[in-house]
Amino acid sequence: MNRLNKWRHGNWFIPVISGLLILASWGVKLLFSGAANITLNPQWWTDAGEHAHGSGDVFTLANALMLAAAFVAGYGIVVKAVRALMVKFISIDLLVSIAAIGATIIGNFWEAAAVTFLFSVGHALETGTMNKTRSALAELVAVAPDAAVVMRDGEQVEIAAHQVRMGEIVLVKNGSKVPVDGQVVSGSGTIDEASITGESIPVEKSKSDHVYAGTISRGGLLQVMATGIGADTTLARIIHRVEEAQDAKAKTQAFIDRFSKWYTPAVIVLALAAGLIAQDVVLGLTLLVIGCPGALVISIPVAIVAGIGRSARNGILIKGGEYLETSAKISAVAVDKTGTLTEGRPVLTDVIVLDPASDRRDVLKWAAAAEAGSEHPLARPILDTAREVGIAPEGVPESVTPVVGKGIVADVHGQRVLVGNAPLLTQYEITDLAGADEVANELAAAGKTPMIVAVDERVVGVVGVADTIREDAPEMIKRLHAAGVQKVVMLTGDTRLVAEAIGESVGIDEIHASLLPEDKLDAVARLQREGHTVAMVGDGVNDAPALATADIGVAMGAAGSAVAVETADIALMGDNLLKLPGAISLAKRTVNVMRQNIAIALITVVLLLIGVFAGGVTMSVGMLVHEGSVLIVILNAMRLLRNTRGATSLSKAERSQDGPIPGRPVESATTPHISIEDTR
Repeated sequence: MNRLNKWRHGNWFIPVISGLLILASWGVKLLFSGAANITLNPQWWTDAGEHAHGSGDVFTLANALMLAAAFVAGYGIVVKAVRALMVKFISIDLLVSIAAIGATIIGNFWEAAAVTFLFSVGHALETGTMNKTRSALAELVAVAPDAAVVMRDGEQVEIAAHQVRMGEIVLVKNGSKVPVDGQVVSGSGTIDEASITGESIPVEKSKSDHVYAGTISRGGLLQVMATGIGADTTLARIIHRVEEAQDAKAKTQAFIDRFSKWYTPAVIVLALAAGLIAQDVVLGLTLLVIGCPGALVISIPVAIVAGIGRSARNGILIKGGEYLETSAKISAVAVDKTGTLTEGRPVLTDVIVLDPASDRRDVLKWAAAAEAGSEHPLARPILDTAREVGIAPEGVPESVTPVVGKGIVADVHGQRVLVGNAPLLTQYEITDLAGADEVANELAAAGKTPMIVAVDERVVGVVGVADTIREDAPEMIKRLHAAGVQKVVMLTGDTRLVAEAIGESVGIDEIHASLLPEDKLDAVARLQREGHTVAMVGDGVNDAPALATADIGVAMGAAGSAVAVETADIALMGDNLLKLPGAISLAKRTVNVMRQNIAIALITVVLLLIGVFAGGVTMSVGMLVHEGSVLIVILNAMRLLRNTRGATSLSKAERSQDGPIPGRPVESATTPHISIEDTR
């Protein structure tokens, strides 16, 4: 019973009933007329009526069935047309309504039934296809967890997922869905994060790692402290973003909507004028049907929904149709170095002593004491190494003064400690560098970030920090070029020598180093003035001005970041760099499909109009061809739902390659072997 009710309210109920009534009408005519063939030519209907046995009763019954078919299929169309008129909008439904009612008035019941039946079939196809192209959204909703097992009063309690409270401990067992966003506090296991990042390879999780609602445990037992529940989870934000994006209109779609607003009334005027001039009502009604821009109207939204849906499955969130269309035009990509081309987890690689009265422990100790009051990412590896060798600073410096683009100045036990580059020392009038500038240049040329350490007026040494180049960074650059990007530009606050070492390793086209945040903005604006459509890839914090200025702002590793998901034009949910060229390639494919669909729709209308005036194209034949063009447009857009091989991941051959990337700072790949006890 439920299945019957579901079908009765489904897309195909009306077309099926209307079609059955048409078949019944044909059956009555065939039974009593003995007609050998059935065609879409209305002359067959007239001929069959003239030869019908039993005279008027049979013909009246057949007409009644055909009229019923037209009513069943056309009632909803007329209602929609009237509702549109009430808000002063002339819709496609109005064209079909006028044509069907006109055909009924002049006694062409077959034409009225055929037009409304075929239009209802087209509408069912459109609705069904849009639902299918939204399947990525449906899949995301389907992975939303229903239940959770939490620890309350020392016991395991199963509750609905939305009833979990912030800070509660949730148990994630093998095979179960993670019900909340949270941090692992105990246990270890493997989590399939495909629903969030689009990556099919499960990820190992242990203490302090983050997990996301909707992901699935593939082994182990995790105790997770809830940090995001209900609508505050990453999955909920993704669903909300995809839902909004699929409804957002591209510029081309907005143009088509404006075009249709004027085109539809123009068709009505044309049909009226042609009917009056030719003294042929059927011609006017046929032009109304032929002129329906159905394929044109659906050509853009079905492609956009399919493209955004496909990208969502791949862990790429695109904000809307406008941004999808703009992404297809990207000709320059600007990338930050740290955390984008590199892993963003620097390690200390060198401690070089320049003061005869000091040793490596002294240099590291002073550097760590100053950096204890710094929030800069390069402070962490210095402090970590100092802690490992037992010389971690106690507390924080008495005062800390960050010098943008140069380093840091700290007051440590009454002594001034400088950690930074040569311009920092010059600013504080330290003239004797003791060869620190040459050492710093050597480290920078090796792809490491040097920091000179000075105590009061005396340079004591240089520390070097390096970050690991991402394994997929060179492949990303290669694929960006293959996707049509003309220029890949590095924008970094690091020194030029470091930037050039990294850039040469990965194949960057243009390097801009030693940049402040406002300098990155200027660099993006300069690319735009050169005629490029620019995408900026960054972390959304230091790069915020440049991200806002770029035509497309791209957030990396947005899983769990509410700000990135909500504000970025494109959010790459995982840390896989290859998703970026994949997103651009998909955008280009989508725009190509949009253009193809527009061409199909317009060519169909032109050919049908020629056929009408040349003779041979009737109202029903015109509607059949018109709906055929709608079907072709739909099928063309559905090609976007297929995933392209290797779009967002390294091939097996690439994954199996061992050894460092040429030019990569090898020391940064693992914890450096620094003998702190050695003295110069």
